[in-house]
Order: sequence, then structure tokens, then C-alpha cells
Amino acid sequence: MKFSYTHHMPYTDIAKGGQDWPVPNKQFDPAKAVTMFKAYLDDKIYAEQAGFDWIACNEHHMSPYGLMPNPNLVGAVLCHQTKKSGILMSGNIVPIVNPIRVAEEYAMLDVMSGGRLVAGFMRGIPHEYVAYNIPADESYGRMAEAVELIKKAWTEPEPFGWEGEYYQFRAVSIWPKPVQKMPPMVMSTTSETSARLAAKHRAVAGILALTDMAEGRKVVDRYYQFAREEGWEANPDYIMIGLNCCVAPTYEEARAILSKGQEYFFGVLGGGIRTAQRLVVQKTRYFVDNKAAESGAKKFVNNRQGNLSFDERVERGLVLCGTPEMVVQQIERVHRELGNARLGLSIKVGDISDAHVTRTLDYLRDIVFPATRHLGERSTKAAAE
Repeated sequence: MKFSYTHHMPYTDIAKGGQDWPVPNKQFDPAKAVTMFKAYLDDKIYAEQAGFDWIACNEHHMSPYGLMPNPNLVGAVLCHQTKKSGILMSGNIVPIVNPIRVAEEYAMLDVMSGGRLVAGFMRGIPHEYVAYNIPADESYGRMAEAVELIKKAWTEPEPFGWEGEYYQFRAVSIWPKPVQKMPPMVMSTTSETSARLAAKHRAVAGILALTDMAEGRKVVDRYYQFAREEGWEANPDYIMIGLNCCVAPTYEEARAILSKGQEYFFGVLGGGIRTAQRLVVQKTRYFVDNKAAESGAKKFVNNRQGNLSFDERVERGLVLCGTPEMVVQQIERVHRELGNARLGLSIKVGDISDAHVTRTLDYLRDIVFPATRHLGERSTKAAAE
């Protein structure tokens, strides 16, 4: 099993919940943010010492939900302060930014890290399109074209022009080029269209909003099928499941910490985002890519696991929470049911303290990771055979 570390870098000095998006930035205290950024960067760097294979950075706009409007800046710090972990850019949100800029900055990160870039290409969530004034109806088309353009910019040895539906460039010849001829890629596969695109480009399937084990299995099987249709066989190393995680000496303590953090996440940090997403989804025909647009809209608006209680989420394997031994068993269950060889863990959930985050990292390093590494190795080998 390989592990990726996600930290959204939230602004946690807001008490009022249910605010509309965009959240007024008069509540932002620069002095407090300086302290937060230092702690968050130190935390991401420490994740390598805790044994994480990848350290992730993602992109969000106009919200205390995450303080990384440009995750590549954070990635640059990690390139310099880490030695072996992959630098997973799990956004850029490619449909809302210049794809040549993404190609250039990703190439810089790959060179700066000595070839450790993991290139995430994300479509983002609806309100990001409002933030950058990009039509949400164009999200899939922009995404598909941008990925093709970025890959060509990395690999084409001569200057070339590009005349696409959404992007036009007279001449492209980027400097630098990546150290890796083609950096490994990660894409979300929640929707059918996204899964097809990910399979086309042989990207790791990021299943980052697990709501039900049975549904998760369907998403995994769908990705395998799309890969076959593209002429290749995916294996468990291409499946990454995203889960919240908290480890403590007792289940009761871990439950108290993580449930409180999730309440803050959904009630304070996520409230305005859900309001914006509801408006975008209601006014666009193509952000949700299937006929069940109303059902899809609800998925954007509702909490990740709907109306389930916290204990029900744990019982169903949708959250990793408890003692180190309990979390080992929970990871084994997820792997048994979904066949994944990668896990993306979010530990700084809402306003969980940095001290509790570090304690979870230490438990993972000392007990959980050594007891679960073999899972991915066996499954990937078996799939290859």
C-alpha cells in the first residue's frame, strides 16, 4: 500500500458558520495566517519523515476552505525541503487556468525535485468556475483539450502551433521540459466522463469522495473497463481512495477529535462553497455529465456521506478512525472491498489541532504503515500475473 498526504491548509480562525460564498475576507488576519502557513508547510514536510510516498497540494479559490490558490508555490517549497517523496499536484484545476502555464510550472517542479512530480489534472468543483469567470458548461471540453496540449508541450521537441476549440497558441516550445519524459498523472474518476479521460491517459484514478463501498466498487470496475477499451490493463496501483483519518490511543478520543473537525469543515469552511455549488449546478447543463443531473447536483451540495452518523461512517469503512490497530483493520477492509493499492489521507480536517495531526502522523509511521504496506504489493503483483 502506498500513501499520499493531503492537507488543504485551511484558515481556521473563523467561528461563524453558514456564510455565503465568497466568504468576506475582512475576517482574514494576516498575522495569524503567517503562523498557519509556517505550521502547515512544516507539517507537509514532516509527512515525508512519517513515511508518506506522495505529498499533495491542491487548488481552491476565494474561501477559507484552503489557502492554496496556487498550489505550485507550495509544491516548490516541498521540492526543496524533501528528498524522496513524490510531489503530487492534486490540482491545478486545468480548465480554469492557462494550460501552457500549467505545463511550464509542472515542468519546473519536476526539474526542481529531480523528477518527483506527480501531475494532477483536476476539473475542480463548481464554484471555482465562478471565481475565475469560466463557463462551467465548458469544463469537460476544456479539461480534455488542456491535458492533450500539456502532454504535447512536454514531449514535442520542436516548436508547434495549437488551434483548438478553447485554446489557441501561435508557437509553443516550453523551457524547461520535465526530467521525466511523461510524469505520472492523477485524475478524478467520480463521473463516467472523467473516468474515460483518466483511462485514456493512463492516469491514477483518484476516488476522493467515497460515499459507499458498493458505489466505490462500481467506480473501480468502471475504470478497469475503460482502461481495457483503451487497450491496456490497469492494476490496483492505479486506484487511489481518499479518506479522512484520525488515530489516537482510544476510539473515543479519535472519534471526538475527528467528528468535531468534520463538523467545523462542513459547517464553517464548507458552507459557502455548497451554496455556490448549488447555484452553479442548477444553472448549467454539463457540469454533471449524466442524465441524472438532479442526483448529481445533490452529490455536490450534500456532505460526502450524506446523513450518516459519524459512527455509521466508521462502521461502513468511509472514515479511518480509532486506535492504530483499528485503523489497520479499516485499511485492510477498504483494500479487500475496493482492491486499491493507494490511499490518500486527509488528517488536518477542519480545525483539528496541529498537535493532533502530528500525533496521527507518528502513529501511522510507527504502527499503521508497517502493518499495511504488504497489501498493495500483493495485489499489484497478483494483477500483473
